[in-house]
Amino acid sequence: MNIQLLLQESIHSSDFNLTEIIKNALYWIDSLGTIGAIAFIIIYIIATIAFLPAAILTLGAGVVFGVFWGSVYVFIGATLGAIAAFLIGRYVARNWVDKKIADNKQFTAIDKAVSKKGLKIVFLTRLSPLFPFNLLNYALGITGVSFKDYFFGSVGMIPGTIMYVYIGSFAGNIALIGTEAQPTNMTLTWVIKILSFIATLAVTIYVTSVAKKALEEEVL
Repeated sequence: MNIQLLLQESIHSSDFNLTEIIKNALYWIDSLGTIGAIAFIIIYIIATIAFLPAAILTLGAGVVFGVFWGSVYVFIGATLGAIAAFLIGRYVARNWVDKKIADNKQFTAIDKAVSKKGLKIVFLTRLSPLFPFNLLNYALGITGVSFKDYFFGSVGMIPGTIMYVYIGSFAGNIALIGTEAQPTNMTLTWVIKILSFIATLAVTIYVTSVAKKALEEEVL
């Protein structure tokens, strides 16, 4: 499967055409000039909180702002959005979620593991595409991970952010983003595949190991 198909799957919406709505928002942002960056960051924060697909925004940043500033604005928007979702999960929805997982010993063990190795686990999960970004923000909010570890672990988003903004920059036109006509780079495509595999393998092994130790301590 090529990179265009992967991107198209990640931005698919069955009920209404979110892709076109987001592209129109990108056209509007592009027309704002210098204040477009602020509008972009605000929209990215909203998209993160509302579980909207941010793939088009990330790719579009490469077209509208270029690779460097596009990566900066995406990282700021994604980080602020992730923080907001984390705090909502921790202080607004926590009680309801706690009741749902009260009898789940596996989750309790993972919760303990995250509280002990929070920074490493958050960092690795940010690197791996195995964990859906928007859902992970809320999920980590109900674990014992500290806000400090959650915040600094967010730097794990940087490699993926730069790569996808760079891919978006190849389009050169907002209309081409996420389509089969979008230009790409096969070398970069394979780099992304390999790094994603390594990150997924690392986070799976590490989290499983830490959770197992935490579970053993709980039993003892």
